[in-house]
Amino acid sequence: MKYKLITFDLDDTFWDIAPVIIKAERDTRQWLHKEVGEIEWGSMSDFLGIREELIKTIPSLEWDISLLRKEIYKQKLKDLIPDESERDHMINKAYSMFLEKRHEVTFYEGVYDAIKSLASKYHLGILTNGNADIYKYDIGKYFDFSKNSFDVKDNKPSKPHFESAKNVYEDMSFNEIIHIGDHQINDVFGAHDLGIKPIWFNNKNDEWSQSFDKPDEFSNWNDCTKLIEEIDAR
Repeated sequence: MKYKLITFDLDDTFWDIAPVIIKAERDTRQWLHKEVGEIEWGSMSDFLGIREELIKTIPSLEWDISLLRKEIYKQKLKDLIPDESERDHMINKAYSMFLEKRHEVTFYEGVYDAIKSLASKYHLGILTNGNADIYKYDIGKYFDFSKNSFDVKDNKPSKPHFESAKNVYEDMSFNEIIHIGDHQINDVFGAHDLGIKPIWFNNKNDEWSQSFDKPDEFSNWNDCTKLIEEIDAR
């Protein structure tokens, strides 16, 4: 086999993240309302505006999304809970609830079987810009490592995620790595730019819109293992 390591994105690659985040957000806000009273959350554009302003003030929030969420809670609670220690306590409780709900995902059909099969032949790792922890699930036992943006102080498609994966092993080369993900830039371009073999998980039948050649792709996890076998035999 010419490939030794396969890395995977998580959100929208192993599971559909949008409904999970929406529910986690809704449940956390409802809990906060019961604890501290009505909060004016504003529209999505308001939320994004607060996010942008916070990142301007604290640039590390670009990749420290856990602290970013806590800072947003702080903005919303500063007038409702004037005492700093009480406010911090409520922020930490709210964030813990959100993070727990954020992990209530439903894996796409075929993910577990594909990972179990691939783990018998390759090293496996996780590279995510999010804050999901693969080790919270039984499937986590098949992975050598999991790297997120906080770990590497940057976001894909930048190099640190991919470099940190390669550096887990001695004498590993980029051209011995496959990376699988849904995002055309963060996953496919980020891997391609370093000489890593990208595979595009495209379960939404999206059009390829990049200037370089479209990579091998699959839309159903039940087809993943066979595709990698074919790629490795070329």
